Amino acid sequence: MLMVGLTGGIGSGKSAVASRLAALGAVIIDADRVARDVVAPGTEGLAEIVAAFSDRVLDAQGALDRAALGAVVFADAAARRRLEAITHPRVRARTAELAAAAPPDAVVVNDVPLLVEVGLAPTYHLVVVVQTAVATRLARLAHDRGMDRAEAERRIAAQADDARRQAAADVVLTNDGPLDELHAAVDALWHERLVPYERNVRERHAVRPEQVVLTGPDPSWPQQYARLAARIRRAAGADVRVDHIGSTAVPGLAAKDVIDIQLTVSSLAEADGALAERLADAGFPRLPGDWWDNPRPPGSARWEKRLHGSADPGRPVYLHLRVAGSPGWRYALLMRDHLRADPGQRAAYLQLKRELVASAPDSATYGTLKDPWFDEEHLRAEEWAAQTGWRP
Repeated sequence: MLMVGLTGGIGSGKSAVASRLAALGAVIIDADRVARDVVAPGTEGLAEIVAAFSDRVLDAQGALDRAALGAVVFADAAARRRLEAITHPRVRARTAELAAAAPPDAVVVNDVPLLVEVGLAPTYHLVVVVQTAVATRLARLAHDRGMDRAEAERRIAAQADDARRQAAADVVLTNDGPLDELHAAVDALWHERLVPYERNVRERHAVRPEQVVLTGPDPSWPQQYARLAARIRRAAGADVRVDHIGSTAVPGLAAKDVIDIQLTVSSLAEADGALAERLADAGFPRLPGDWWDNPRPPGSARWEKRLHGSADPGRPVYLHLRVAGSPGWRYALLMRDHLRADPGQRAAYLQLKRELVASAPDSATYGTLKDPWFDEEHLRAEEWAAQTGWRP
């Protein structure tokens, strides 16, 4: 199934997005509701909270008095950690139960107000952020919830700001206009991205652009890479090496809008094992067939690798699994760093790209025609590496 994280600041209209997605067929898991359920009257969670903080945190009906509990833990970091140790594992367990109960072809949307603040973004295939101007949010909180301005400002300030949410967002839905505009944006997201993304994950299908179109340079490419790399690390193991490679890793260079990423493995046997399935589950299925890099200088044995792609139709990726220290692994890092360091070669490569796109816009031919230039660039890069003491 596809796991989507949905978040947004208080008053942004996140609930309206969740409602629309539910109407389209998504399975919604509301984190706030789960958090209330795990400490409802009669639960072990509530009993443990009372044992930790006394019955002063209960109301007259024996339910949790959230205001009273907040007063206890707000300014006491140790008390807050004790509360989180009680509630967070229960919220995670209940969330996992709800997700497991969803159909195998479901789009599961996790509505999590503090998704960014608690670092949950890498646990989802896609993160959607609802963004709304602060003035609009203040007006909504006053009109819809009767909240005075000082309290509304305090709550907004206590959450992540727009820049931090944008850094975690694969999709930003702007909600400063009328509701029908928001619904139209959600509908497009559902039909054009979420539904095909779920199908691609389930069928282990990677998106591959057939035509070469140069775009950019896009200053958001490094940030996009960082989000993808966090998901890859979570799937592969936190201690693995993941690198941004290729043209989108070179500032100022136009490129195909495909993020190239290198995942370092100890052996191709490791790449062929359980790791391949974990990557596919995370949205990076393996591309069928045999893959290798052309050796440089030409004439030696080809450099074998494994190649995965992205199941997300909105973000093509090539994920290259190469063995640590192998020629292909080293070459990918050397080329990137030399082009970053040498503006002349960067300009020459860009000119070559433009000429080849004009004459050979299909991906296979475009890649082949670049080989002679890279044979020469390899020699220049090796000379640069020797002069500078470069190491991968």
